[in-house]
Amino acid sequence: MKTDVEELTPTRVKLTVEVPFDELKPNLDKAYKEISQQVRIKGFRPGKVPAPLIDKYVGRGAVLQEAVNDALPELYGRAVEESEIFVLGQPDVEVTELEDGTQFAFTAEVDIRPKFEVPDYDGLEVVVEDAEVTDEQVGETIDNLRERFASLTGAERAAEEGDFATIDLVARIDGEEIEDASTTGYSYEVGSNSAIEGLDEAITGLAAGEDKTFTGTLVGGEHAGEEAEITVTVQSVKVKNLPDLDDEFAQLASEFDTIEELREDVRVRLGRQVKLQQLSEARDKALEALLEKVDIPLPEKVVEEEIGRRNQQLEQQLQMAGMTRDDYLEEEEKTAEEFDTEVADAARLAVKGGFVLDQLAVQEELGVENEELSEYVVSQAMQMGVQPQQLAEYLTQNNQLPAIVSEVLRSKALNLVVEHVTVKDESGNEIDVDAVQRELNGETAQAEDAAEEAADTQAEGGPTQEAPEETAEAAAEEAPAAEAADEQAAKGKDA
Repeated sequence: MKTDVEELTPTRVKLTVEVPFDELKPNLDKAYKEISQQVRIKGFRPGKVPAPLIDKYVGRGAVLQEAVNDALPELYGRAVEESEIFVLGQPDVEVTELEDGTQFAFTAEVDIRPKFEVPDYDGLEVVVEDAEVTDEQVGETIDNLRERFASLTGAERAAEEGDFATIDLVARIDGEEIEDASTTGYSYEVGSNSAIEGLDEAITGLAAGEDKTFTGTLVGGEHAGEEAEITVTVQSVKVKNLPDLDDEFAQLASEFDTIEELREDVRVRLGRQVKLQQLSEARDKALEALLEKVDIPLPEKVVEEEIGRRNQQLEQQLQMAGMTRDDYLEEEEKTAEEFDTEVADAARLAVKGGFVLDQLAVQEELGVENEELSEYVVSQAMQMGVQPQQLAEYLTQNNQLPAIVSEVLRSKALNLVVEHVTVKDESGNEIDVDAVQRELNGETAQAEDAAEEAADTQAEGGPTQEAPEETAEAAAEEAPAAEAADEQAAKGKDA
């Protein structure tokens, strides 16, 4: 087999492959066998029809076509391997010559990863945010926890901002009631601005049994976007009472005896989250710094596919949230053109990042061990809430393992970059990324050991304590620092 490679662009090549006809013999034999099973010729059982009769009744051309279709994937794979190119996506294949008994040739146009070398990345420096936990953050987290344990008591007065009012809503258009925009017994927090515009103003000042009619734009249902006359009737007004910040609250909301112990635990948990955020930010910025040193062309088709994937992912998320694309753009205060530009830029950066990390893995001769794959699958399964074995079977059945290997390799390549980068915080302090990672891993191990010990104690019939509905840990995980960490982690994954 002879293969010639023609570079159409730096990211697309045309392979011209010539194959001696005798190399098709196994495929021809297979084609005759399969066609023999399908045809019915008097005097011959299925699978026993001789080749000459198949040529006569079915046609030699049909046999050749079957053989070529069977041979092409393997021949194309051999041509790619011999040419030492990194192909992307499916090729455009065309059979250019098929002379029975003499020659077979075809061409394949396909996108490729551009050829380049990753430059030296020693000496790169990145700056990340300070890993600081403020008193305000601790207070906000504990306040969120207090909200979870708040109680409601009836108030014999008009509704004010912050109250919870039980209300009935009746919406009418041209005097006709709109059923899907009307409701009864709805508990609404006054001042939350979480429903129809104008509702908060209408409720404020109403006592139980009083009503008010206002004009508003419906936000859902068959008449979404239309103006309607809306009558709100207040059934009851309740005041939200937050528990006092004392030891009793700490005992109610957590496993701690004092409020100071609760505060310290929240501070420690927030500290862990901001350190995780620092590590994630360091990875993101290390990759950004490396990408700035690399200038490579990108296959437009691959970029377009990445843009399509991102748009499809957004549509799915919006659909689950009950939002439209227009709603999302309005919320983000962006035009469609601005959003499309952002998605295209992010897609190009993601494709480029993948290319650079793939090449770095090749240059550094990185590999993936079975243990690393197992760790990845277990980690993903925990995030998805499924059994690792179930996820592993799904990945295997759907031929997703090559993609997983690629993702693990890219992560190892990025880790290597981070090891060689100087990371400083905004205050100028140098951060030992390895030490921080070891510290966090140690905390995780301690937490797991404690959980195991508690489980063993309970299994042995030891004393148990009823868990409160919400804990300080749950509240801390909802802190702004945690949200930022999740956001940074998502960015790193996209890259």
